[in-house]
Amino acid sequence: MAGLRLGPLLRYTDGSCATVWVETSGPCTAEVRCADGARGTVGTFLVAGHHYALVPVEGLTPGTSTPYEILLDGASVWPPPDSPFPPSVIATPTDDDSLHVAFGSCRWAAPPAGGKDPVGPDALDTLAARMAAAPGGARPDVLLLLGDQVYADEVSDATRSWIGDRRDLDEPPGDQVADYEEYTRLYFESWLDPEVRWLLSTVPSCMIFDDHDVIDDWNTSAAWLTDMRATDWWQERLLSGLMSYWVYQQLGNLSPAELAADPLYAAVREAPDGTAALREFATRADADAASVRWSYRRDFGRTRLLMVDSRAARVLAEDRRSMLDPEEAAWVREQILDGRGSYDHLLIGTSLPWLLPHLVHDVEAWNAAMCGGERGERWAERGERLRRGADLEHWAAFPSSFDALGDLIAEAGTGPDAPATVSVLSGDVHHAYIAEPSWPRHAPDARVAQLTCSPVHNSVPLSMRLGFRFGWSALARALGRHIARHGRCAPPSVSWRRTGGPWFGNQIMTLTFRGRSARLRLEQARADRAGASALRTITDRELA
Repeated sequence: MAGLRLGPLLRYTDGSCATVWVETSGPCTAEVRCADGARGTVGTFLVAGHHYALVPVEGLTPGTSTPYEILLDGASVWPPPDSPFPPSVIATPTDDDSLHVAFGSCRWAAPPAGGKDPVGPDALDTLAARMAAAPGGARPDVLLLLGDQVYADEVSDATRSWIGDRRDLDEPPGDQVADYEEYTRLYFESWLDPEVRWLLSTVPSCMIFDDHDVIDDWNTSAAWLTDMRATDWWQERLLSGLMSYWVYQQLGNLSPAELAADPLYAAVREAPDGTAALREFATRADADAASVRWSYRRDFGRTRLLMVDSRAARVLAEDRRSMLDPEEAAWVREQILDGRGSYDHLLIGTSLPWLLPHLVHDVEAWNAAMCGGERGERWAERGERLRRGADLEHWAAFPSSFDALGDLIAEAGTGPDAPATVSVLSGDVHHAYIAEPSWPRHAPDARVAQLTCSPVHNSVPLSMRLGFRFGWSALARALGRHIARHGRCAPPSVSWRRTGGPWFGNQIMTLTFRGRSARLRLEQARADRAGASALRTITDRELA
């Protein structure tokens, strides 16, 4: 009899339906049965020896919260009989235009050794513990995970030992993840954390990858990609990363209607073994990034989320370098402007911040100019080494894309149909801050902000703290202007100022929308002397 290996994860929800993801130990029929009579049933599919199901649940009632259980071949497997947590529920949206959106990124999931966590309490664990202690209290309506859900290039001691039992760690890629099976270990380690497992079973989630989901500096430059493709291990690593991302993260981002229209999902489900179909898809994605779209859109009442792939959709050729390929950029524009006036708040999720500390922005723009040959071949070689060594590959490192996103935000945020707020949600940089842009000629009607929150659970070295604090200073800004002049960089299309932060720690941000009003709260996970952790509010302010 099949058992529940991983999950359940509550993924998509709307007023009448939901999807619930599970991994099982064998082939079976997976069922979600709700206390109010709603239910869904589907057979598992097979990828690389692992069995999965994404169960569509129909017949939900808007504005309700109903407990559910998971059955495999008719046997109940969730919730566990000895669970210390409240029942997992599926909550459907109400019609009152209120929404609570929590977000963050960068969760290194290695379990603490000996009960002591070397990087401090996990913000998701702490959020789950608070919710479990007060089942009727405030909770997110949706959780956005903005990249680095797993670390394929920085594994725990336990996973390193497990990998070492499979293969020789002296052979590349060493103690980093090499194939699909090793990726499944990362998700197993991360999502079996008891608090996080329960949290993801009861709060809908939307996800997007960043570099560590595959490898640090993923798609930094054309030269970087050429070097990686010259190794004998990179292709298997990348294909396995894309395949596992599709199974563990991307499927749940899609609505039931999108899933029904997806030929890959149909092919994988209909095949006795979907591995070949999924591998062929990943191979096409590697050969032609424009053939695949990882970005997606979700509408939550009068709040629109556009989750943008800022990793795999890049154009890397130095003479036409862009964060998004032309088709992807056109799709993003279409989704933002479609039905403008039908939403009050626009959320643009991109793992990499659009607005950075001014010094960091200017260095990245200068570096892009150097690598593009603005100062000759020798400077281009130096620039490429610096680009890789210092991770200079955010939106600022793609100047035309930086300006294009600013222009699109200004267009979307201007006019009688403009939303009340436009928020760019990001992570990656292991601290949190708020930055607000201004345009030289005309201010948008919407309140626009860059909201960055990272990490959920990771280390923040002292050098990083000092560097980012300095990066926002007046002296750093002057230094950045000098560097940009050396690169003959055109000034960016917007200016911006930091209006909050920087804040360092394991943290999570929450946006609360009510009608056209918006409020932001940043909370950090702090441990007391007894080792108990709690979320402490760092800032709580109105956005609109």
